[in-house]
Parts: sequence; structure tokens; C-alpha cells
Amino acid sequence: MTIKAYGARASNLALEPLAITRRAPGEHDVQIDIAYCGVCHSDLHQVRSEWAGTLYPCVPGHEIVGRVSAVGAHVSGHKVGDLVGVGCIVDSCKHCDECEDGLENYCDHMVGTYNGPTPDAPGHTLGGYSQQIVVHERYVLRVRHPETQLASVAPLLCAGITTYSPLRHWKVGPDHKVGVVGIGGLGHMGIKLANAMGAHVVAFTTSESKREAARALGAHEVVVSRNADEMAAYAGSLDFILNTVAAPHDLDAFLALLKRDGTMTLVGAPATPHPSPEVFNLITKRRSLAGSMIGGIPETQEMLDFCAEHGIVADIEMIRADQINEAYERMLKGDVKYRYVIDCASLAA
Repeated sequence: MTIKAYGARASNLALEPLAITRRAPGEHDVQIDIAYCGVCHSDLHQVRSEWAGTLYPCVPGHEIVGRVSAVGAHVSGHKVGDLVGVGCIVDSCKHCDECEDGLENYCDHMVGTYNGPTPDAPGHTLGGYSQQIVVHERYVLRVRHPETQLASVAPLLCAGITTYSPLRHWKVGPDHKVGVVGIGGLGHMGIKLANAMGAHVVAFTTSESKREAARALGAHEVVVSRNADEMAAYAGSLDFILNTVAAPHDLDAFLALLKRDGTMTLVGAPATPHPSPEVFNLITKRRSLAGSMIGGIPETQEMLDFCAEHGIVADIEMIRADQINEAYERMLKGDVKYRYVIDCASLAA
């Protein structure tokens, strides 16, 4: 089936309307009419070949929500009319230890929702800046939020799970004092989720103007990280830090805020590496510096259910598909509160 999409034909070209082909649903496939697709910073990195290996034409988008329009003969968990989501994963080997553990995100053969290998034309996956997608049922998530919140649910499929997974893995809860570094697409979700898990949340921002916004999101305290005195006041006080910043920066300034045995987990993915941390900042307090990448399918479903139970959605700005290039430029400047979402109905115009 030929459908409308938005994508780039080369790294130095703007995104433009494209006609792409989707396969007919196989026995275990779910066909989804896409209502909304979130815009992730990784979309921009991939489209512009700031990350190696971009395949063109590149149709980004891995924060997808919509309604099931067809199912294969052997699909049992989804039916026509269901509200569903698709995140960053559309395939994996299904047999390795990671897949068996529900951690498909760490499978060596994980296939991304776009720019991943597939037998479908054009030989690599094409993402959610499009009218429709066909996905194996294993990688389709149930959405239990009210339909009126559907657009704001879309970013949960990447920003939500990227922040939820490390908070859960490091067992953040009511006895924890948690720092969230950066108040953007990821950080604003980290604040909301850590707060809902019962933690005392300290938000870190470079901008004085974001103090009240961070408190409105659920932060109990807000620190301007450029203020040395404010930073010094939190030395050795945090159990866990979720660092969401997607640009190279000084990690030592934040590692020094951890208690003994505290962990800082990086979830932002900069185009160039961070400066190496000072080893004594780690060994003198047995601190840990870790990383985390999205989450597996079971945990993503758990996150969606948790968010539905607690009334958590992303704060978004809705755009038409033809506004995506402007949105990318604004995103580079941090000019979004806090996630752009494409109204995919605009693709039909």
C-alpha cells in the first residue's frame, strides 16, 4: 500500500513529502492508522547523519500512537479499533537472552522503527512521520489513556520509557532523593515519573527562567547548575541522578552531588562524547556512572500502564507535518515545551 509520509532524501536536504510503501499485514502483524507521532531529538541526529549509518530516504518517528485498522490471522492481543502505540523497536531476534528477558532494546539484532534492516522496500524501516505503519504484534503496545490525551501519550513511547526504565532499574522510590539534569523532552518526563514514584526530586537547569516550570512539573527543589554556590549546597546529597542532557558537558560537577554508592545514569545521547570524568570522583565514594537505553517491550507496557494510572502524559506542542523543518530548528534552540508532536492527519492535506 502506498501512503503519504515526510522524510529526507539526503543529510543536507530538508524533510519533504514522500510517497512510501507499507507491506500488507502478515499473520502476526498489526496495521495501525497513525494519529500522532512525537518528534525526538534522535530524529534530527539521524536525519542529518550526525549519527553514523543513516539510510535514505529517511522517514523518522518512533513515538507513534493510533488506531488498529487491520490484524493478521494469528494476532490475538489486538483487534481493529484498539488504541495502540509503537515505540523505538519493531523487531528483534526473539531468541537471545535479552529477548527472553523482555529486554529487546539490548538485543544485538534489534530493529529500530526507522533506519533498521527489513525486507520491505526500500530495504530499511521507515518511521512514524507517516499515515500508517505495519508492525509485528509483539512490538505493539496497548494505550489505556483516554483518547482525548492520545497526542500527549505519543512521547511516552520514547521519552517516557527512556526515563522510566532507569528509575525502575535503580529502584527509585519514596526513600530516594533524585536529581534530574535537564528540563527538556526527556527531563520533564523524568521529573513527573520520579515524583509519581514517591521520590524527592531535585531538578537541575542552566536557566533561571525554568525554576517555576520545573516546580510545576513536580520538582520539589530546583538548582541552577551554573550557580556554583547552589551546586555546592547539594554535594554528597543525592541517591540517584538521571542525566538527560544530550550535549557534551562536565559530568564531574554532577557526580560530586552523589552520596556514597550513588549512581548517575546517562540517557541523553550527544553527537560528540562527554569529557571523561575524574576517576577520583568515582572511587572515593564508590559512585557509579551508568547508561540506559529506552526499555524492553514488557517494561514499555508497564510504563504506559503506570502513566495511565497516575494521569501522566507529556507536555506537547502540536504541529502539522509541513512544520517539521521549522520545529527541528526550534528544537536545536531548546524552543519547545517540551515535545513536538505531529498531527498525522495533516499528511492527507
